[in-house]
Amino acid sequence: MKRRVWTVFPACLILAVLMIPMSAATFMYDKILGVVEMAITAIVVTAVFILALRFRNYIREVAQSAMNDCYSPSHKGLEAMKTPVAVCGTHGELIAYNAQFRKLFLDDYEGVNVHISPFIAELSPEDAVKRGSFDAEYGGKRFTVFGRETEHGMLFEFIDDTYYKNIADQYNDTKTSVALIVFDNIEDFSSDAEQEAAAAHLAAENLLYRWATKRNILLRRFGENRYIAIFEEAVLRQEMEQKFDLLDEIRAITYNGRPATLSIGVGHECTTLTDSASQARKALDMALGRGGDQVAVLTGSDYVFYGGVAKGVEKTSKVRVRAVSQEIAEAIEQAERVLITGHRYSDLDCIGAAAGMYALVTKKYNKDCHIVADINRTMASDMIARLSENRRDMFISPDSSMLLSGQRTLLFIVDTQSPDFIEADRVYKNCGNVIIIDHHRKMVNFIDNASVFLHEPSASSTCELVTEVVQYLADDVLSHTEAEALLAGIMLDTKNFVINTGVRTFEAAAFLRKKGADTVTVRNVFANSLENYRDKSLLVSSAQIVNHCAITVADDTTRNSRVVCAQAADDLLSIQDTYASFVISRIDAHTVNISARSFGKINVQLIMEALGGGGHQTMAAVQLKDVSLQEAKEQLVNVLKDVNILK
Repeated sequence: MKRRVWTVFPACLILAVLMIPMSAATFMYDKILGVVEMAITAIVVTAVFILALRFRNYIREVAQSAMNDCYSPSHKGLEAMKTPVAVCGTHGELIAYNAQFRKLFLDDYEGVNVHISPFIAELSPEDAVKRGSFDAEYGGKRFTVFGRETEHGMLFEFIDDTYYKNIADQYNDTKTSVALIVFDNIEDFSSDAEQEAAAAHLAAENLLYRWATKRNILLRRFGENRYIAIFEEAVLRQEMEQKFDLLDEIRAITYNGRPATLSIGVGHECTTLTDSASQARKALDMALGRGGDQVAVLTGSDYVFYGGVAKGVEKTSKVRVRAVSQEIAEAIEQAERVLITGHRYSDLDCIGAAAGMYALVTKKYNKDCHIVADINRTMASDMIARLSENRRDMFISPDSSMLLSGQRTLLFIVDTQSPDFIEADRVYKNCGNVIIIDHHRKMVNFIDNASVFLHEPSASSTCELVTEVVQYLADDVLSHTEAEALLAGIMLDTKNFVINTGVRTFEAAAFLRKKGADTVTVRNVFANSLENYRDKSLLVSSAQIVNHCAITVADDTTRNSRVVCAQAADDLLSIQDTYASFVISRIDAHTVNISARSFGKINVQLIMEALGGGGHQTMAAVQLKDVSLQEAKEQLVNVLKDVNILK
């Protein structure tokens, strides 16, 4: 209120000065009116005189208050403080500071219009005060700065803790981490019969040792093509900043057109070397489960991945599948009943693999078995109808399967490893034993309580793995319909034996052909209706190219959108200079799906993981919640503009 009075005081003073001559002039023409006006003028002059006295007292009071704020014993004043202190205005201009601040930051020179920002890590005064405390560096010294707002401005106190922060950095930089290293495919380079292969093997190993020597890393070999490395935090930080370019250097070494690849698992920020080695083992399993040629850094329960751009290395040996098959047989024999499920919106690979396991369980072991699938939400409805012709109870709904689940129930999960994607997630939680068969690269949130985990990311499809299991345990249980279901799954995931196809893929296909699979019948499974063909053509024709990636969006009028979108994604790969394709469609009112395909030059798994999804190097997907089709496209385009993901 006082400030408002002093604002109008000059106007009152001017008015009083002008009223005196005006009153005199009025008296000359009209004495009565002049007397009244003189009386009013006297009152105004008296009021102005009183205000002038009060204004002088107000100025004295403000000055005294400012002196008390700076020098009173209760605040001790800026000069009495033992640390550098400065006060700035709302725009960051320095208002006051003590001698310590002047000596450290102003070099004993009191400049004009000095701003506080260079001394508080280039933060604005408002942001600095909101933080309360923050770190800053100036003149080779390191400070912890405390900011607070006062009546007369924003006050900042600087605590010089350079020594302690340097000690902390030195401690953090010298903390040790453990890494486990393995050559993914060095056996292809280790043939004694080929001098060129042996030379490539030696070059890859020498490069690894030179890398360790250059980085001051303790590297020791502890098995065939396996190594353990111990290094300091500063080294790990540098490698992470350079995205482990060792992977690129190793990949440059080739033999017969095949690059050497390396997988590394790092245990990070552990209290002991033993814990770090244990974490490194988990990280290496994750790197290998994702196809190799990458580094997995495990901190607590969080993974960070680098690399993973090379194609998965095909394992020509079937020893592991044979051993796992025996474990599967024992689990089936001990179970009271068996349920088989896959991922939501099941496809031909999922249904085909489930049909193969169903034939094995019912015909070889005579166990009560059912496939849990939502037949109203599937992309393999025609195949389900064919399989169900003679077995009406072969497929049951997720709700019905709850009555059959229990501790004595064995649950097979095929073509997925994530608890978030399982068709019958409640059944999974209720079953006493779980077996997973999957070919997708390992996800961070994979199911980790399975008694058996048959996982080969180099396999073309889950149907290929199931076919091998059936071959080992009972090669006479498949009917021609079940064999065709398995062959259809293989053809789907290999794009008719074009991508991600190895020797074992053709061996499995030959076995299924021997069991009566008709290739013409299987080809008809992929036949399109005229309406679907038209919708697919519209999607392909409206595609947009971003960084050699084709993107198209299906509107809500697209029929059989999941089937049509998957087919459109495959067809988009036939466009010249297109390395990957993405089709965006709406699943329901709250969910948007992105289907991704590639021929392997671009790892679409990494792109989908950046959006929260996953899959395989050549086939992946993601479901985005509560976004529009355009927002989903913008998120995808932003990821595709990151060249580090596309490398």
